[in-house]
Amino acid sequence: MGATIINMGLAVVFALTGAAAGAALLIWFSARIPAIFDKLTPNIDEGKEIVRGNRAVGDYYGRIVSAAILGVSIIIAASVLGGLIAALH
Repeated sequence: MGATIINMGLAVVFALTGAAAGAALLIWFSARIPAIFDKLTPNIDEGKEIVRGNRAVGDYYGRIVSAAILGVSIIIAASVLGGLIAALH
């Protein structure tokens, strides 16, 4: 019974640690992804194009950035789940 409680406590600690690390990574990646996208398209200033009303650039930019953020989120969720599974074994 004691080992079960310890394992459950470790699972909670691993989940909270993984969630905190995941949140920090997601915030960091969310700030870096637009900068990376700007370097990939040096001849286009997305901010100016969006302000000028160019919806095509805005839609494309939004989809690329949101897809990258979702991809990072899925990877972080998988790592948190892996930590939980490791703690419960």
